[in-house]
Amino acid sequence: MTLKEQIQTDFKEAFKAREDVRKNTLSTLISEIKNKEIEIGEREKGLSDEGILAVIQTAVKRRRDSIEQFKAGGREDLVANENAELEILEKYLPEQMDESTLEAEVKRILEEVGVQSKAEMGKAIGAVMAQLKGKADGNRVKAMVEKLLQ
Repeated sequence: MTLKEQIQTDFKEAFKAREDVRKNTLSTLISEIKNKEIEIGEREKGLSDEGILAVIQTAVKRRRDSIEQFKAGGREDLVANENAELEILEKYLPEQMDESTLEAEVKRILEEVGVQSKAEMGKAIGAVMAQLKGKADGNRVKAMVEKLLQ
C-alpha cells in the first residue's frame, strides 16, 4: 500500500469513527497532496511516496512554527489543537534519528565530503540533508553541523 493510499484509508476510518481532528487533518493533507500534484503537473500519475513525504514534512514544519507563535501569543487552546494535528502527521514520517546516531552520520558525511570549516557550511548541510532526507529535521541537522564544524 502506498503512502497516499494509507492516508486515504486512515481518512475514511476517521470519518466513520467521527474523529473530527484526525479527519480534518487528513483531509487537509490530502488537499495539499493534490495541490502539489497539480503544481508539478503530475495529477494523473500522482506523487511518489518521497513526494508525499515532502508534503507531510512541510505540513509538520508549518504546525511546529504555529505552535511556537501561539505559545508566544499565549493561545494555549490553539497550541493544543496544533499539537494534536502534529501528532497525527508525524505518524506518517519515518522515525527520526536520535542525537548520537545523527552525530555519527553527520561526522561520516562531513569526512566523506571533505568539509572542515564553517565557510563550507552550506555545502555540508546540503550533503547531509541529501543523505538523511526524512530521517532528521533540517534544524537539527544544521545545529549538529555547526557543532561539529566549530
